[in-house]
Amino acid sequence: MSAPAESRPQSPPAVPIAAPTAPVTAAAPAAGAPEPGVASPPVPVVRRLLDWRVRFAVLGLVWGFSFLFMKVGNEAFAPLQVTLGRMVFGTAVLAVAVAAKRERLPRGRRTYAHLFVAAFLLNSLPFSLFATAERTIPSMLAGMCNAATPLFSMLISFVALSEDRPSRQRLAGVGLGFAGVLTVLGAWQGFSGQDPKGTVMALTAAISYALGWAYVRRTLAHADGSHLSLSATQLMLGTVQLLLITPLFTALPHAYPAKSVLSVLALGALGTGVAFLIQYGLVAEKGPTIGSMVTYLIPIVATTAGVVLLHESLSWNEPVGAAVILIGAALTQLRPRAARRAGQAGAR
Repeated sequence: MSAPAESRPQSPPAVPIAAPTAPVTAAAPAAGAPEPGVASPPVPVVRRLLDWRVRFAVLGLVWGFSFLFMKVGNEAFAPLQVTLGRMVFGTAVLAVAVAAKRERLPRGRRTYAHLFVAAFLLNSLPFSLFATAERTIPSMLAGMCNAATPLFSMLISFVALSEDRPSRQRLAGVGLGFAGVLTVLGAWQGFSGQDPKGTVMALTAAISYALGWAYVRRTLAHADGSHLSLSATQLMLGTVQLLLITPLFTALPHAYPAKSVLSVLALGALGTGVAFLIQYGLVAEKGPTIGSMVTYLIPIVATTAGVVLLHESLSWNEPVGAAVILIGAALTQLRPRAARRAGQAGAR
């Protein structure tokens, strides 16, 4: 649920913020992978103790619970304030990581200009839209709308990225996915009683993620700097954007209840900062395909948390529609058979 910048087209999102992932193309070697014939460095103790499957599950839980954290944060704070808190705490975690690794921040006005736009499309705008949407729609519905991000990403990639060509399989996935969206919304019965404005906001947030990833792939694919330093800088710029905007549209809260404060803290520090670090390690160890598959856990976790902890009501069409969305999204991510064969041949 944080959204970061990436320095390679094949890499998945660096910072989730609502945990969307860009469509995965060819699986590239993990950053820092040893060359053939060179001994691999020892695996860090933390990775040996925490199997990648455990970290994968933790990542899905953290991103899925982000929608619950936003809902609880809204009980005491304005949506923009929830988003600002999220950005501040998320930036703090990544700043500590950058300092600990002694990473160099990116240089150049052009890179910062692109990161500023990426921060708006991948962080400031979608985070604010999701938080605002959850004032009138259940957190689980927001999580389901987030699951449509890969579908929007595929449509935008057809137009904006010349290297992506639609196949029958991918087009079928997009069509199936949007049929799932209509099922979730209960289109035949007027949004299933949900607030249309809030639902549109949540879907617009998913579109913003898709636009942001297309923009990143276009402009920052060869940017100077590591994934960590680029993502930290992007989140910092997004924080600046929120610091300028939030005071203009909100007043200081009258109270700071512990439940809402802790939710915003968890949303930023865990759902944005720590989640990125976990995903970064997963991608380096297992590759971008595994890193992107966590997208399919998010609506499941968000729905379970909303129903069990917030007592949100669930209609039959919502889980059924969400399952259809995920199947459609999975179809859009599969590479054509010819491309897979070419990749295998190249590997040999």
